Amino acid sequence: MSKSGDDRRLSKKAYEARLPDVRAALVRMQVELKSSKFPVILVIGGVEASGKGEVINILNGWLDPRGFETFAFHEPTDEERERPAMWRYWRTLPPDGRMAIYAGGWHADALHEDPRSARELGQFDAMLRRFAWFEGQLAAGGALIIKVWLNLSKSAQRGRLRELESDTRTAWRVTPDDWKSQRDYDRLARLSERMRSATHQPGAPWYVVDSEDPRSRNLAVADILLSRFRIHMRARSRLASARRRRGRGIVPLRPAGLRRLLSLPLDNKLSQASYEKKRDKWLGRLNRVVRAASQERRSVVWVFEGWDASGKGGAIRRLTDAIDARDFRVIPVSKPTDEEKAHHYLWRFWRHVPRAGMVTIYDRSWYGRVLVERLEGFATEAEWRRAYRELNEFERELVEHGVIVLKFWLHIGKDEQLRRFRDREATSYKRHKIDAEDWRNRRKWQSYEIAVGDMLSLTSSRHAPWHLVAANNKRHARLEIIKSSCRQIEAALGV
Repeated sequence: MSKSGDDRRLSKKAYEARLPDVRAALVRMQVELKSSKFPVILVIGGVEASGKGEVINILNGWLDPRGFETFAFHEPTDEERERPAMWRYWRTLPPDGRMAIYAGGWHADALHEDPRSARELGQFDAMLRRFAWFEGQLAAGGALIIKVWLNLSKSAQRGRLRELESDTRTAWRVTPDDWKSQRDYDRLARLSERMRSATHQPGAPWYVVDSEDPRSRNLAVADILLSRFRIHMRARSRLASARRRRGRGIVPLRPAGLRRLLSLPLDNKLSQASYEKKRDKWLGRLNRVVRAASQERRSVVWVFEGWDASGKGGAIRRLTDAIDARDFRVIPVSKPTDEEKAHHYLWRFWRHVPRAGMVTIYDRSWYGRVLVERLEGFATEAEWRRAYRELNEFERELVEHGVIVLKFWLHIGKDEQLRRFRDREATSYKRHKIDAEDWRNRRKWQSYEIAVGDMLSLTSSRHAPWHLVAANNKRHARLEIIKSSCRQIEAALGV
């Protein structure tokens, strides 16, 4: 971890002499950032009375307020408690070209837990690992992350609290908790060091700034921000000049997934009469288990992927026959909007994570990263290779919070897809379902098979397994989806 500052105090004259250049440089940075393809995330943490609020207020005065936002996390709201812990951080992330300043950041939440026992410290360390993963994901996606820790010695902190308390204009800023943290300084310092060590990494380093002299502190923070920005700009420029591998012939990463896909029997038959008889029974069962999940405040997330014309929409419609319309949302996933493209690719999916007891159904999903984005070159090879772990970790966070994740790949044969395409073209009310992109994707069938096989092999886990459904016969596919959903939800609920 880098340290900044020394024992010399900066005179007011020297400080004011530097201010015009610093402020001009910060505004120039914002102008450059505006046209850049990455966000800036600045975290200001530190010991009590180290001046976190003062630094943030100073930056608010030096920067153009139209180019950034400031966030502070307090006690979680009911809405936040009903979702995975990381949800409230993901939703505040700035888009490309903008900056966010975090007072304390997510790290403050961990420190506020004030762990003491071995069990609490274990939970604390687990939370820090999650934060490190979160920051690593963002940094790998291009974000500039700068974390500054404002430090005060124990004696300097005591002097600062006394100074504030002695002035009627600032006495209100000193609370009993501040004095409590002063008495517990040594233990809290060790805990803070533990936090910084666990979350210090190349893409998201900590900078420790001596906060005893406010003027030196303010300039040190600005210098770190400007220096890191210039370094990041140069690195991004080099990266942009590297050519992406676009959708050419691909080879499987895990052949077992492709073998599983190709060995699925597609000749299943189910008559209309038999389907209707079984459907009503299983829809009733699905209704009961979804309501049971809701009563236990367990959310359910369905993920539907599959070939074009494989019947995802019809399967979703039949599925929702068993769920109260007030309790579910269907999220159709298509090309990202400009707003979505300006964020980390998982941001748009985190936004729709359901509240406790509710249901979200994704018609296509985050797996586009390792399917269409891989094949069409919308993601670099490094990005889509990294995504397998990112997607597994995303789902793990959902499941650890209590969300039940059900994933379905609807598989049809190439001849059956051709028949359905032609049927859509020939039927007036179905014609809107097909366009030139569908035919273009079909020409890459073999490449998509390989990508799907890798997806099945690398992202099917115990906590979020893939269900591979033969969908040449729509009735068979719909019934299998309902059955598998009932069984997985029941297993998750232990009923």
